[in-house]
Amino acid sequence: MSEKAPSNVMKCLEEIFEAEMAGVIRYMHYSFMIMGPNRIPIQKWFRDQATESMGHAVVIGEKITSLGGHPPMFSQKVEETHQHSVDAILRESLRHEEAGLELYKKLASLSGDDIALEELARQMVREESEHIDEVRKMLRPNQ
Repeated sequence: MSEKAPSNVMKCLEEIFEAEMAGVIRYMHYSFMIMGPNRIPIQKWFRDQATESMGHAVVIGEKITSLGGHPPMFSQKVEETHQHSVDAILRESLRHEEAGLELYKKLASLSGDDIALEELARQMVREESEHIDEVRKMLRPNQ
């Protein structure tokens, strides 16, 4: 791929950047709203997710600028549902992760001859898939 990315690739990268920045906001908010006896480990998990989203945003922002683009100065809208049970928050997290997974899959399909971009997208697909698996396990009742 040339130094300047095709517009569909750049648009996808910008959408991913906005989603990752929304993840930072989303997961930090969730970490504040967790209450109850399991607060400490769940709060830490959400803060770790926020840190990981920030790391992903940095990688994607750097890729955007290396391809001649300009990272957005905003995130996707983060809806406040006012539903703060652990179950409700995890279900919102699952939807967010699934949407992110689809964006990374789209990026992989758009990467064309840019093997590095495809590998980046595939790595993120793996990570997002692992997050989805974890959240699904967290939503399972104890047996």
